[in-house]
Amino acid sequence: MLKKILKWLLGILLIPVLYLLASSILTFIPVNIQKENSEKNESIYLRSNGIHLDLIIPKDQLSPKILDGIEFSEKDQFFSFGWGDKHFYLNTPTWNDLTLRNAFHALFLKDTTLIHITRHLNLQNDWVAIKMDQQELDQINKYIYETFSLDANDRIVLLSGKAYSIYDDFYLANGDLSCFKTCNSWVNEGLKKSGIKACLWTPFDFGLLYFHKE
Repeated sequence: MLKKILKWLLGILLIPVLYLLASSILTFIPVNIQKENSEKNESIYLRSNGIHLDLIIPKDQLSPKILDGIEFSEKDQFFSFGWGDKHFYLNTPTWNDLTLRNAFHALFLKDTTLIHITRHLNLQNDWVAIKMDQQELDQINKYIYETFSLDANDRIVLLSGKAYSIYDDFYLANGDLSCFKTCNSWVNEGLKKSGIKACLWTPFDFGLLYFHKE
């Protein structure tokens, strides 16, 4: 009986070890390696809070479909987009609010997902630039727009009264977050589908930051 218990415990412990090992390896396998002679005249940005990545797009490079559906003022010049679990977003405004229950709920229980948009007046020094051509920019805009959950009139749906501050808002989104599709793998998938250098697969932030800081 003791041997069986130990085998079960080792099996349980082996799962997160294999997950971390596989994801660490796949994170550093690049896809869509950029050609040196391709013209890259547009820029978007990556921002990390140490764990979570956002995609940041200047207002003049953002799709009119997105701009027409979201809240902003004339002073707002940059828009950061993050995707994640509704329960986790609304109950974890800062990492000090992180609990095991919230993390477990996000990774293993199905819930509505949200797009979190934060508005910025100026370019920030800690953002990591990604150079791209117009076709790649159009694709990343398309990817973000298609992540929004639209209402019966094909309008982006604002989650009213749930923002962290006067500079951000939440909008209903498509998709389910899990340990295999995290907030960071959403960003990575968008870059992959747009033909931009990305990780083969990653649940983390550091792989993309490493590739685009080079």
